Amino acid sequence: MKKLIVLLLILVMGFACCKNSEKQIDKIEISKQYFKALSDSDYSKISNCVTDSITTIEGEYEVTYSKKDYLELLKWDAVFSPNYNILEIEEAGGIVKVKISKIDKRIAFLQEVPFIMHQTIKFQKEKIISIETEYLDFREATWEMNKNRLISWVDKNNPELNGFIHDQTESGGIKFLKAIALYKNRE
Repeated sequence: MKKLIVLLLILVMGFACCKNSEKQIDKIEISKQYFKALSDSDYSKISNCVTDSITTIEGEYEVTYSKKDYLELLKWDAVFSPNYNILEIEEAGGIVKVKISKIDKRIAFLQEVPFIMHQTIKFQKEKIISIETEYLDFREATWEMNKNRLISWVDKNNPELNGFIHDQTESGGIKFLKAIALYKNRE
């Protein structure tokens, strides 16, 4: 009888070990890798983290991008040398919730301080399929004032850069950055 109990225990432990050894998707680690890749502008790593299409949600704006189009948008973002800092991260029910700080040359100029935001990241298997962003400290008055001053100054002094504010391509980002530099050095 003891041999039978020992044999059953061994079998139960063996099945438990096999079940635990199945690959578990570490969504927190994938999220951390994603934000590091954003800071590093490492498009191959970003590409590995997202599905073939990705949806971004900011307030009432929901946009679904192909992977190619999303990576092109990130090339615009990369022009401004972004730095993402994870402040808090947790997983619940297969969704990762992140509190993040983001600063770059554009944000520093327009908002004057980093964005602090909550992002909710959803997955399809081991890849990110959507990111919902809620800004916690958007300084709309400061942003609008600095944006309008920049646009007005560019219209008068460097009209060849007009349209930079809505051009979310890499070349549009370069124009935006040039406009900021010219504006700062105007005196």
